[in-house]
Order: sequence, then structure tokens, then C-alpha cells
Amino acid sequence: MTEHEEPGFQENDEDSAENYPRPKRRGIYLLPNLLTTAALFSGFYAIVAAIQGKYEIAAIAIFIAMVWDMMDGRIARLTNTQSAFGAEYDSLSDLVSFGLAPALLMYQWSLSSLGKLGWLAAFIYTAATALRLARFNTQTGTADKAYFQGLPSPSAAAVIAGAVWISANYELAGIDLRVLMCGLMIVTGLLMVSNVRYRSFKDLDLKGPVPFVRVLVVVLLFVLISLNPAHTLFLFFFAYAASGPFYTLITLRKRRAHRHKQE
Repeated sequence: MTEHEEPGFQENDEDSAENYPRPKRRGIYLLPNLLTTAALFSGFYAIVAAIQGKYEIAAIAIFIAMVWDMMDGRIARLTNTQSAFGAEYDSLSDLVSFGLAPALLMYQWSLSSLGKLGWLAAFIYTAATALRLARFNTQTGTADKAYFQGLPSPSAAAVIAGAVWISANYELAGIDLRVLMCGLMIVTGLLMVSNVRYRSFKDLDLKGPVPFVRVLVVVLLFVLISLNPAHTLFLFFFAYAASGPFYTLITLRKRRAHRHKQE
């Protein structure tokens, strides 16, 4: 022991270590993040399939990613395993599955024949998806839960993937529809970053009793999907994408009519 050391110094150091245990490492919830990983894998596989020219398989993979994405949030709420990590991971997964994958699929199938205009349209869609997700994350907790501001990215991806899926079933060449698909990409991207409101259906009470007619509608929807999934899914999500502007126009007309009555 040197002259600068004090007796009992090591004992006090050991005592302090016992009195102040190391903080526990923070973990992540396995089940919801596992489902998010499944969605990310489906989106990544869609990209690989699109590069290989398997356009129909790529479109189906995007719809499968939608199923996983829908499940992870609901499982997290049911099991009370929401976390900031899960929210950020989910957004990154959505950017790949519903931003990059549909854009690359459409570009490989149709837009590449347009040259610079084609990849710019694909980029506009991808950038709109990123902006849509960033805005959604910043509005969490303050926005009206009954409505989305802008078209949700999974629904936008369903419109793009559904268009490719239907065309593949009819054996239509993407080069023949390149102008139409370019417009679809740009319009869908703009709807995502617009202020148009869409029903989120989060306010629906799934635990309480519902009318028998609603149950019958759900059964018929499943029957239609099983009979012709490409047409049913595309028409459903296309109608949902069009419902936002349609609802906005009706609301504006009602407001104008109300103003005229007051004048």
C-alpha cells in the first residue's frame, strides 16, 4: 500500500458496488416485432421477385406484408406490448414493404420503358411514402383516431400491387400501360401526402354485438376474395383511395351550401 492510499478503500468500493446494482438491460417485445420482421421479409422478397421478373408473385408478397403489418399493431395493443422501438421498427418496415417494393415492382414491370420519367414517378411515390410515415409518427397522440390524414401507405401499395396483379392475370404487357401506370403512381403518391381525410375504422367496436347484416357483408367479402383475389382486393382498395377525395368534395359542397343559407 502506497502512502497515498487509505485503509479500507477497497472495501468501501466493494460496498458501493453492492449498494448500487447495475441497471437492467432493456429488451424488446418478441411477438409484435417478430410479426413486423415477417412484414419486412415479405416486402424484401417482393423486391427480389420484381427484379427477377416474377411480377405476380411480387404483388402477392406485398399483400402478405399488409396482413403481417395489420397484425403486429393489433397484437401489440392486445398484449400491451407497445414500445417506441416497435413503432420506429414498424415505420422502417412499412417504408420497405409499402414504399420501395411497390415502386420497384411498378418500375420493373412498366415504368422502365419511360426512361427518366419512369424512375422519377417511382421516386415520387417512394418519397411520398417516407413523408407520409414521418408525418404520421409526429401526429401520433394528437390526430383524430377516426380518420387518417392522407392515404395510408399500405392502401396505396395495395392499389399499385393490385394493378400489376390484375394485369398479370390478363397477360397485359406493362409497356402498353406505361402512361396509365405512371399517372397512377403519381396520383397515389400525392394522395398519401395530401390533407384528404380517410376513415381509419379504429373507432369500430369489435368486442360488442353488431347487426347480422355486417357479419353477412364480411362473409361475402371473404367469398369474393377467395373466388378472385386480384380483382376483389384491387377494387376494394381503389374504392377506398377514391373515397377520400369524394368525401372531401361532399364536405366542401355542404359547407358552401351552409354559407349561402347564412347569407
